[in-house]
Amino acid sequence: MPAKSAKPRIKPQVGPAADTTSTAVKGKTACVVGSGFGGLALAIRLQSAGIQTTVIEGRDKPGGRAYFWEKAGFTFDGGPTVVTDPPCLKELWALSGHDMAEDVELMPVMPFYRLNWPDGVNFDYSNNDAGLREEINRVAPGDYAGYQEFLAYSAGVHEEGYVKLGTVPFLDFKSMIKAAPSLARYQAWRSVYSIVSKFIKSEKLRQALSFHTLLVGGNPMKTSAIYALIHKLEKDGGVWWTRGGTNRLIAGMVRHFERLGGRMIVGDPVVHVHTVGNRATEVETQSGFCERFDAVASNADIMHSYRDLLSTSKRGKDYSKALAKKKFSPGLFVVHFGLEGTWPGIPHHMILFGPRYKGLLDDIYDNGVLPADFSIYLHHPTVTDPSMAPPGKSTFYALVPVAHMGKLAVDWDEVGPVLEKRILDEVGRRLIPDIHDRIVTSFHYAPKDFAHDLNAHLGSAFSLEPVLTQSAWFRGHNRDDVVGNFYLTGAGTHPGAGIPGVVGSAKATAKLMIEDLAQ
Repeated sequence: MPAKSAKPRIKPQVGPAADTTSTAVKGKTACVVGSGFGGLALAIRLQSAGIQTTVIEGRDKPGGRAYFWEKAGFTFDGGPTVVTDPPCLKELWALSGHDMAEDVELMPVMPFYRLNWPDGVNFDYSNNDAGLREEINRVAPGDYAGYQEFLAYSAGVHEEGYVKLGTVPFLDFKSMIKAAPSLARYQAWRSVYSIVSKFIKSEKLRQALSFHTLLVGGNPMKTSAIYALIHKLEKDGGVWWTRGGTNRLIAGMVRHFERLGGRMIVGDPVVHVHTVGNRATEVETQSGFCERFDAVASNADIMHSYRDLLSTSKRGKDYSKALAKKKFSPGLFVVHFGLEGTWPGIPHHMILFGPRYKGLLDDIYDNGVLPADFSIYLHHPTVTDPSMAPPGKSTFYALVPVAHMGKLAVDWDEVGPVLEKRILDEVGRRLIPDIHDRIVTSFHYAPKDFAHDLNAHLGSAFSLEPVLTQSAWFRGHNRDDVVGNFYLTGAGTHPGAGIPGVVGSAKATAKLMIEDLAQ
């Protein structure tokens, strides 16, 4: 993996603050540690409000999990590849009277996903009502009426869980009690798979309507039914791709942040957030940079934020011990590969289900074993955007969830090449028979790389597992309970992982920070 830059790159302010500058926060400063989607979304909101904001990124490129590599003319995105709810992103530009289209081009993806089972059955999943009805009637005869009931359920839980609560910080238990009646009305204690099964009889359609939680680190058999809202989110907003890759969305956010006068420091990891009493005071980096800020927010891994960045404070030591007792989401094993040839018949997103569903999930989430079978998320961006590969070639990645390093103690240097071959063999068996002959370049990214490059606790790809007992108030709080000017944004805080989730966390956190700094 790329080494961290020895010398930090400090990009100076390049423009005036936004027109929306509030006199109440004029002269106030903030630091955001980490430049993932949550960190950049927060930084844009703060800078748009007139708070002079600095983003410090430890890696040699911004993006956090949305990192990218360029090899042999291929572009490989490392992070989230499914863009949903574009309005939550467009709002970041609109805050200062700008248009996201100035910096980013979104391209529609259709179908959203093609689901494929070992018996050869395909299911094209989209928001085309006529097409979806036809697919359901073909794959799950008799289940369309049940699907309509599920859609109504998804719409209701989307309104309660995403529209009303998705950007509201849960800072005390009273806020949970206040939300409890609506959560109870939608049986939030049930799992997504359980609630889908209430409406749907076909096992294939149950899998098709419940797998989405895996994209945010949740086990469909255990993740709260609230997450059924993802279906409505996709149905209303569609599924999109950023021309040039997810990395271009990150680049557009950075460009806009700097346009507003924000400062980026890249290639210089933060090593300490210093405190005096119950206040964060200074941010110190590996190079020796040290600066005082009125407020500090962390978009870094939640355990890293408390155990390492706040290591000199009592709060950091105490809360990291509490976090260590929580459940963390699984890791991911991702094989990136560039091939000779093009495949117009392979859609942008595919799910290649394995022979087991619940049993495989048990192995990943509970048993901590590396099973002989797997399900694969296959990403094929060049079918939408040929610029991701040289002419006549194609970019892919194949991703499989695996147990995190706290449950699966294997030597990934040894196991990685073996698992990579098994995954490519399976893609070859089901889609591209001569795959090994066509490979131009390939590499894999394992849980140990998430741990090393992203400081991800146990190599987890999505931070805390999104079960009900680790949601809302039970997740990391958007503002720390003890260090009053230390804040969180990203997957470890409310509402959770995924682009809409972390951008929503940024909105909740920004509101708190702006209110606090205006006092």
